[in-house]
Amino acid sequence: MLIAAIILGLTYLGIIFTRLPRVNIDRPAAALTGAVLMVLLGVVTTQQALGMVDFHTLGLLFGMMLLIEALRRAGFFTTLAARSVALATNPKQLLWLVVVATAVSSAFLVNDVVVLLFTPIVVTACRQMRLNPVPYLIGEAMASNVGSVATIVGNPQNMLIGVASGISFSRFFILLLPVAVLSVLVLVGALRFFYRGAFSQAAPETPLLEHRALSVSSGHAMPAAQRRLLLWILPILGLTILGFFVGHIWGLGVPMVAVLAGIAAVLFSGVKPSRLIQGIDWVLLLFFAGLFVVIGAARQAGVLDFLLRRVTLENDAFGILSLHVSSTVISQIVSNVPLTMLVIPLIQQSPSELLYLSLAAGSTLGGNATLLGAVANIIVVEGAYKQGVEVKWWDFTRVGIVVTALTLAISILVLLVEFKLGFLS
Repeated sequence: MLIAAIILGLTYLGIIFTRLPRVNIDRPAAALTGAVLMVLLGVVTTQQALGMVDFHTLGLLFGMMLLIEALRRAGFFTTLAARSVALATNPKQLLWLVVVATAVSSAFLVNDVVVLLFTPIVVTACRQMRLNPVPYLIGEAMASNVGSVATIVGNPQNMLIGVASGISFSRFFILLLPVAVLSVLVLVGALRFFYRGAFSQAAPETPLLEHRALSVSSGHAMPAAQRRLLLWILPILGLTILGFFVGHIWGLGVPMVAVLAGIAAVLFSGVKPSRLIQGIDWVLLLFFAGLFVVIGAARQAGVLDFLLRRVTLENDAFGILSLHVSSTVISQIVSNVPLTMLVIPLIQQSPSELLYLSLAAGSTLGGNATLLGAVANIIVVEGAYKQGVEVKWWDFTRVGIVVTALTLAISILVLLVEFKLGFLS
């Protein structure tokens, strides 16, 4: 038990401090090292360690990664972003289009990939319209987190919660959709408040962006072969989303639907399978697997019993509030995935839809508080920097603190109302 506690503590130190002095380690390396030490030092056997890995969650991630890589190669994301922003005729419309397109895309496709491919398009659109790109980039980053809260496949922590809780995709979506929609409204309102001057300028006299011009200037002009590829992959995407909602009727859980979608992408997308497989984020899968073993071994050794005996999460307003606030604060330190893996065993003491959804909303919406709160934020900032645009820490955080406080309040209120009305157990 002492050995397991030390390994667990060192693993999370490695996660918190991605670069320890004189030690070449980062988050995935910390998780993998911790898992290996649990086996080498006899905390668990190799067989037990393998049994602790949640292959349902890994399968869900794997299937989504294959589908997303096929969509990326088909130019789906850049086409969607370009067509969306090309509809704008003034700065306010552009903000709405960026926020809504990002939020909706992030709900059904992992948000990190969405912002990675949307960012160059947003910067290009702002330059063509002679606008300050910073508020639009902040809106994009925060919208990706806000939108992803609505579904099990929106982000990795929701995948963990969806698999652990057994809540169906459609039920998860219906219960958290009001939180996502109201949070989008708050986000747009906050950006318009903090950047009042940026959205008050008059619309250009000449018509705004043509889709083709925007695509070419962004380096994403679509050749005929890519258009054919997109025509093949779009039906797979449509069937996948439909499968998420109705797959349970035929006994297909969300992980199996995702795996089938990934296989369909390999077989029918027209992309060489080895290229799709190369696009898999194997490091993220390894990170998940390592953390499953570390936390599972610590729990088996009795380390987590200390916490489990002292922390009781009740199915009430205080339980909702404590999960929202604590997950927001702690996720700024260890990030939301390691936090979620630690908290899930606490909820499993007395499984509750209310607490699972509170964890999903708190750990996701809390990511908007600071630049380091979510991976999507960092991706947007780094992508913008490569385009010659700097998003400063304070520019992001002053908006993020307000947006996070208001969206957390909305989430707490919505979930509490749903619970009081009997929609949640």
